[in-house]
Amino acid sequence: MKRYKLDYKSPIGIIEIEGSDTGILGINFSEQEQIVNVPEQETPQVLLECSNQLHEYFIGERQEFSFPYVFEGTDFQQAVWHALPNIGYGKTASYKDIAIAINNEKAVRAVGSANGKNNISIVVPCHRIIGSNGTLTGYGGGMWRKEWLLQHEQTHKSLSK
Repeated sequence: MKRYKLDYKSPIGIIEIEGSDTGILGINFSEQEQIVNVPEQETPQVLLECSNQLHEYFIGERQEFSFPYVFEGTDFQQAVWHALPNIGYGKTASYKDIAIAINNEKAVRAVGSANGKNNISIVVPCHRIIGSNGTLTGYGGGMWRKEWLLQHEQTHKSLSK
């Protein structure tokens, strides 16, 4: 399977989109200063659509994503990742909430580990996971980005989809 990359310049930094001809495999923050991977003639439509939908998200016009993406992980990790989009836009949940949602209430730490390995940022909203006491927990993209994303969603959650 051929992999393609495309960079998107978001308000919180460059986002690297990785995918195949049929689905997105990764959406991750980059610490690079400038866009490296630009659209080429052979860039699959799914990467262009992902970039477009991310843009709509960042300007407050999109709350859900509709392009295809592919999880690459264990069955347990995939169960956690499938549960994350059920956390509504502008809402938060805890690791325990996700453990309960996947019918494995005692797997709170394992849920935290799986959440940290999510490779499809924003779309699979691991940024919406907070501590059970209401405090922010770690985020692979950096805590400042997590805070920004949560505030962005709070600001735009009343808008129609």
